[in-house]
Amino acid sequence: MVRVRFAPSPTGFLHVGGARTALFNYLFARKENGKFILRIEDTDIERSREEYEKRLIEALKWLGLDWDEGPDVGGEHGPYRQSERIHIYHEVAEYLVNKRKAYYVYAYPEEIEKIRERLLKEKKAPHYTEEMFKEFETPERKKEYESRGLRPAVFFKMPRKEFILEDIVKGKVVFKEGSIGDFVLLRSNGLPTYNFACVVDDSLMEITHVIRGDDHLSNTLRQLAIYEALQKEPPKFAHVSMILGPDGKKLSKRFGATSVEEFRDKGYLPQALSNYLVLLGWSHPEGKEILSKEEMIESFSLDRLSKNPAIFDPTKLRWMNAHYIRNLELEKLMKISKPFLEKAGYQADEEYFSEILDMVRDRLEVLEELPYLVEYFFKDPEPAFIRSDLKEAFEKLLEELEKIEWKESYIVETFRRVVKEAKVKAKDFYMTLRIVLTGREEGPELIRLVPALGKERVIKRLKNSLEVSR
Repeated sequence: MVRVRFAPSPTGFLHVGGARTALFNYLFARKENGKFILRIEDTDIERSREEYEKRLIEALKWLGLDWDEGPDVGGEHGPYRQSERIHIYHEVAEYLVNKRKAYYVYAYPEEIEKIRERLLKEKKAPHYTEEMFKEFETPERKKEYESRGLRPAVFFKMPRKEFILEDIVKGKVVFKEGSIGDFVLLRSNGLPTYNFACVVDDSLMEITHVIRGDDHLSNTLRQLAIYEALQKEPPKFAHVSMILGPDGKKLSKRFGATSVEEFRDKGYLPQALSNYLVLLGWSHPEGKEILSKEEMIESFSLDRLSKNPAIFDPTKLRWMNAHYIRNLELEKLMKISKPFLEKAGYQADEEYFSEILDMVRDRLEVLEELPYLVEYFFKDPEPAFIRSDLKEAFEKLLEELEKIEWKESYIVETFRRVVKEAKVKAKDFYMTLRIVLTGREEGPELIRLVPALGKERVIKRLKNSLEVSR
């Protein structure tokens, strides 16, 4: 059975790159009727926060992802937080030491750094070996460590051989002999390094495929060596291309939001963001771009992952979000839009809110734009100047509108009669009317807009503009 995992560190917000990795893993698991596991890699005690873990889980659920095993749902391969698995890493490290695949190091960090500096000064690669640390392995140093309650670090004895990775995306990757030296498995504070904990967890959780960003490719050599030392079959690796900004460089805030939470707070729909992310580094067999979750699952395969970096295009994402806004059920759109209006201080009953939202939704790309698009339904615009050749027509319009019952058919008839009797160009009349009523040159059709604004607002705004046009 296919078993994949998404293993974020709770040290900040969920970056879109991480979200895409989670999405790829999720889709692959669902397509193959496998298991999708969420594992929290929280051994960075300086930066990991419980609140960040909570936000990560909320962001993933908001995207529409669910998992079969994880810290919040349990599972038979737990615990699913690395901070709760420390004893496991110690046991495995001790096993490797006993097998002479790893060894204890009693050197302090500053002493290890001096060795590195010496190697660099001698123009040698900063590759450590067991012999370099022998001078610190004395009875006195061991006693000193014991008295201070310190643990020796555990270093892995890197085999001097070539390693080959058959990557699903990258193809054949060769790690030449001597690429790296010995490296740390357990730090002196007892915490595991990323590569060590990752291998132990993936092995014990029976992970079959590791789908992750190609910035992790350099970690794979260490991980392959640890798998070999443990006599465990490594999972299949698929290192997906990086997401770059429009300038071809690492995606940064120069081009706007970069985290799932930021996109959510700006008013992007989860369906739109998921749909857009899946197309960054993967393509549908028929070239389709608008995809439901079911279509993504049905058509997803690892062999369609691209080797080339994906370019994040904010304009295309906005276009895709606008598509989903236009096609979402009005009731659902109202529910997710309401907080954006309330934040702007706009209050309306459900019926009125529904009416104006339906009018502007075709112009809406992200929900944070909604308060601006509906502003004139709640606030009077600045009075507009009416040209002298149109003033008589607008005076007549005001007079007629004050008399009629506020029904669409009566309003339309009044407009037509005034334009005809005043002998003005319909285009000039209606454009000026729109500016008088909304302060904008574009917006919903007047036939829908005017009845919705209400008789009182329309009369007031006509009077205000006629007053300043004297």
